[in-house]
Amino acid sequence: MASGARKIVVLGGDGIGPEVTGEAVRVLRAVEGRFGLTLEIREALAGQAAVDAEGVAITEETMALCRESDAILFGAVGGGAASRPDVPNQPMYALFRLRKDLELFANLRPVRPLPALAGASSIKRAVLRGVDLLVVRELTGGIYYGQPSAITEGEGGASAVDTMAYTEAEIERILRYAFELARGRRKQLTSVDKANVLSCSLLWRRVADRVAKDYPDVTLRHMLVDACSMALIRQPSEFDVVVTENMFGDILTDEASMLAGSLGMLPSASLGTRRTASGQFGLYEPIHGTAPDIAGQGKANPLAAILSAAMLLRHSLGRERAARAVERAVQRAVAAGYRTADIAGVGGASGTVVTTREMGEQVAKLVAGEG
Repeated sequence: MASGARKIVVLGGDGIGPEVTGEAVRVLRAVEGRFGLTLEIREALAGQAAVDAEGVAITEETMALCRESDAILFGAVGGGAASRPDVPNQPMYALFRLRKDLELFANLRPVRPLPALAGASSIKRAVLRGVDLLVVRELTGGIYYGQPSAITEGEGGASAVDTMAYTEAEIERILRYAFELARGRRKQLTSVDKANVLSCSLLWRRVADRVAKDYPDVTLRHMLVDACSMALIRQPSEFDVVVTENMFGDILTDEASMLAGSLGMLPSASLGTRRTASGQFGLYEPIHGTAPDIAGQGKANPLAAILSAAMLLRHSLGRERAARAVERAVQRAVAAGYRTADIAGVGGASGTVVTTREMGEQVAKLVAGEG
């Protein structure tokens, strides 16, 4: 390994995951050449691919590899029948374990529609104007991890229970993270909950009001999740930073992806408390799933994975200039008319339809030529 090399583990996973992470790696290699960055990139299995080859969704060896790295570039796992994510031989276990064991409690999901893709969104162009929001999703608590969670068979039929649970410390941790991010942006924070129904949300709101006193320069507003889901479509430009619990964040960001035109356009970063030599350790992934119906056909959009790599450069490697170069290259490729199938010909959008690989090559080429 070269001196000063940064270690990145690539877990492509299932379905289109290996295809889109492959193009993100291509772009990272272009970054190496342009910005004098040395990367040690190692690949490992996760999800159903790991179950098939190694018996579990993620092995102890792969977990150790991830712990020793500066960052993880993740694709997608699952895509089959619904199953419990806490079972080691189910594909989603890989992602749940990575998030929990590596304490990746803050999931950042930026939403910035590209002007050239305004026609790919089902939302009116006037509504999309000025949209630049960041969703901060709590990632290691809530109903996805709460116990008990089970289906019970009884004489009167089956019954099921899921448990939403949060501690005050978990809530305060993610809220402070969001307040700090809002302080560096437009100083507006929207805290989303369901305080008219849920005890967890009542505690969430109580903690938010307390923490807000330490950030007098940031304007805090509370919004119920159902009202937020409507406002995201009706007036998305009014949002700056949105902070919410695990399940609400999962759902709202899938909705928000339609502002950008496709799930294939939204990146994410999952961060925790561990520091790297130049930033924060994190896991970076597109928010889309495995899309098994198009896997292996070259139809997948790699731009969310490539933009996730840009977030990796920024947050874990401290290479802001390189991160911006990748983001500009994506914008330029789209502005030049390159489109994967998901963003071509929708709502008046037009351009040259390219494969997953061709899109990655175009972005990498633009990165290599950046000044």
